[in-house]
Amino acid sequence: MTPTRLMLLALPLCALALPAASSPRCGTHEMIVTQLAERYGESRQAIALDGANQVIEVFASDATGSWTLLVTRADGQSCLLAAGQAFEMLSEALPSGDPEA
Repeated sequence: MTPTRLMLLALPLCALALPAASSPRCGTHEMIVTQLAERYGESRQAIALDGANQVIEVFASDATGSWTLLVTRADGQSCLLAAGQAFEMLSEALPSGDPEA
C-alpha cells in the first residue's frame, strides 16, 4: 500500500479528530490554494477521489514540514479537513512475502 493511499484511508479518522465546536474553513479552491502557498509555502503533494467523488488533496511544505488536507466538493467549494506539522513523503517498498497474506 502506498503512503498516499494509507494517508487517504486514514482521512476519516482525521475528520473525526476535529473539535465539534470548530466550523470548517471553506472557500474557493483558488483562494485556499493561494493562501496555502503564500502563508505556508505548501504545494500539492497528492490527489485522489473519495467515495463521494470529492477531490481530496494533500498540500505540504518541504521547507517547514507543514501539511494540509483539503476536500473539494462537486459544487466547487473547498474545505480544510486537517492540518499539522512534520510531513514526510515516503517511498517504501512493498514487504516481501506471501501476496495472499
